[in-house]
Amino acid sequence: MTKFGLREPITRVEDHRLLSGQGQYTDDIQLPGMSYAYVLRSPHAHARLGKVDTTAALAAPGVITILTGADISAEELGDMPCVAEVENRDGTTRADTPRPILAKDRVRHVGEPVALVVADSLASAQDASELIEVAYDPLLATADTEGATKEGAPQVWDHIPGNVCFDWEDGDKAAADAAFDQAAHVTTIRIVNNRLVSNAMEPRATIGDYDANSGRSTLYTPSQGVHFVLPQIADVILKIGANNLRVVSPNVGGGFGTKAFLYPEQALVVWAARKIERPVKWTSERTEAFLSDVQGRDLVNFAELALDADGHFLAIRVKTYGAIGGYLSNFIPFVLTIGPTGMLTGTYNIPVAYVSVKGVMTNTVPVDAYRGAGRPEAIYVIERLADLAAGEMGIDRIEIRRRNFVKPEQMPYPTPLHHEFDSGEFEALMDTCLARADWDGAPARKAAVVKEGRLHGIGLAVYIERCGGGFPETATVRFEENRTVTLVLGTQDGGQGHQTAYRQVLCDRLGIDAEDITVLQGDSDLVPSGLTGGSRSLPVGGAAAAGAAEGAIEKGKPIAAEMLQADVAEIVFDNGLYTVPGTGRQVPLFDVAEAARTPEFASKTGELGLTESFVQTPTAHTYPNGCHIIEVEIDPDTGQIEITRYTVVDDFGDTVNPLLLEGQVQGGALQGTGQALCEQTVYDPDSGQLLSGSFMDYALPRADLVPTFDFSTRNIPCKTNPLGLKGAGEAGAIGSPPALVSAVVDALNPLTNLTHINMPLTPETIWRALNQN
Repeated sequence: MTKFGLREPITRVEDHRLLSGQGQYTDDIQLPGMSYAYVLRSPHAHARLGKVDTTAALAAPGVITILTGADISAEELGDMPCVAEVENRDGTTRADTPRPILAKDRVRHVGEPVALVVADSLASAQDASELIEVAYDPLLATADTEGATKEGAPQVWDHIPGNVCFDWEDGDKAAADAAFDQAAHVTTIRIVNNRLVSNAMEPRATIGDYDANSGRSTLYTPSQGVHFVLPQIADVILKIGANNLRVVSPNVGGGFGTKAFLYPEQALVVWAARKIERPVKWTSERTEAFLSDVQGRDLVNFAELALDADGHFLAIRVKTYGAIGGYLSNFIPFVLTIGPTGMLTGTYNIPVAYVSVKGVMTNTVPVDAYRGAGRPEAIYVIERLADLAAGEMGIDRIEIRRRNFVKPEQMPYPTPLHHEFDSGEFEALMDTCLARADWDGAPARKAAVVKEGRLHGIGLAVYIERCGGGFPETATVRFEENRTVTLVLGTQDGGQGHQTAYRQVLCDRLGIDAEDITVLQGDSDLVPSGLTGGSRSLPVGGAAAAGAAEGAIEKGKPIAAEMLQADVAEIVFDNGLYTVPGTGRQVPLFDVAEAARTPEFASKTGELGLTESFVQTPTAHTYPNGCHIIEVEIDPDTGQIEITRYTVVDDFGDTVNPLLLEGQVQGGALQGTGQALCEQTVYDPDSGQLLSGSFMDYALPRADLVPTFDFSTRNIPCKTNPLGLKGAGEAGAIGSPPALVSAVVDALNPLTNLTHINMPLTPETIWRALNQN
């Protein structure tokens, strides 16, 4: 038997089961009488939708039913909601974009669902879909985020002029303008943040089941929180009532934000199963995911940094055009505005800031949160500005950061965009990273590389992000009859190692063996609320688990006191035992829990058994921060980039499991590297056709791109969280893109005078930069 505590680098307890193929994902589930669904999707980016004739398809072998937008209208089903509200700068609310689960009058992106075919086999459903006759009247389309706002651009929605869904601002415009007027130097930049597809290992899948006797449906789907999709489907769309739907998430093979949202297919299979009274399964094909999974990033930033003559930052102004797609997804107004913009000042003491954001409708797949949810975009802006300002003013990149960091003695530090940093030693952390990366030795390495005919560059980025906030999280600790403990909570494991990390929290608090703990997630009948996203699982969910454990210990003290013939005030709990100090008397926690099941002791707790719930309500965010330093070599003949060194030093506050932490950072850094080097979702700007619709055209990072990471931490405990934790799941994806671009620009600048280059930094992009400059 094993007792694990906090800060121990233990391997994941779930790995053997998952790596040996014993995990159960949604597509693995087989129910009696299963039928299979196929979604017919629009081939047009923008078109009026006429008659959808299913006559021939319904007569095809194996077909059970076909659903279309006409059925939605007939049954008066609701639309998919956007739950995030923002105000325009004039005080009005954002525009809305009614989104049915099957298109009714118009389609607004390639891949929009038009019909659902349900058959005895997937092959039959696919074959039948080819017999459906759809009348389309193609319309002009726009897929260029900035261009969609230009005069004369095709309109995605008739009631949204200029394709601007919202026009939002924050900060002090007058003070920012005054600071720029007085500045000795102003640095400006236009940044394109490339659109991405998340490409989780497990494609989206969903199964709807229906019990005619109870009138209750069950939805199996990989999600990041079962209670987020449940009310939208049950109350808003199908209008069956939340009590008539159970949502279950089995093992989830990667989420990255993409699986946090509601999708049409989730509601469709529940609806179809209720109609045919049979289970209905839909699983996304990989190519289909490019047409239907919510995508990420896709912003154009116009940013300015004002400095005094000594290189001190005075103010920042940023104007952003952010892609929304054809419809508002669940969180996109938040992801483009309130969520990320507070991080635009980074780790720097910038007194004044002003930001404006236009949310832009385009004839593309909807956009929403992707690992980092706006914070990578914000840090990318300020870190590129810092590099450019340093070069323009003749100040070393390291020195300009030193002059502008928020100092430890300034904590708690209020930013000009409504955040308050509780802790952090940014300069000392950067110095640690510089030493580990041997920054001072880079010139000698550059000389050796250049002598061999290659280019050499080194770059850095210092980041901070806000996370671990949001709504409350509930955890329940329940002692079972077989002398085990069950922890129930609403966060969802998507590969992060929750089964291990939460066990460590309970081992630390309860002093029991890890093998005696079961962690339950992903079932709306068992968990009252919760969601994984924004790096909140351990800061919020872990704190809730710790609170429930501590509450159970306190609840057991009256029983222990009676068993030990002592006053409650004398009882001390430590390492799984209640004791009376100085007497040698003690009783194990599990004995107390067993006693609590008897009528004799139930009066002490007010219930039979020992169970305690705790609600952790975040009152402030956590602010993880760190420094990434990347060294590259470039072949000037091909433009191929090789990452030769990658050093990361992070401040994550206190630590539950250093090994899991390192894995999270490496995974995030690799995703950020993918964005910087090779990933890009490309649409034809005029037709809206997706040009990168498969892995033939969309390049994911491969094994030969993966560097050896030198990872370490320099942790300052968080003061806003009971466990002292700062979120870590998104951090790697935040620091890597600006550090990599910084390194590449450092390599190219001596030959080209380039000071910035937009991602992705493909070999062709680098070759063109070298040969055109």
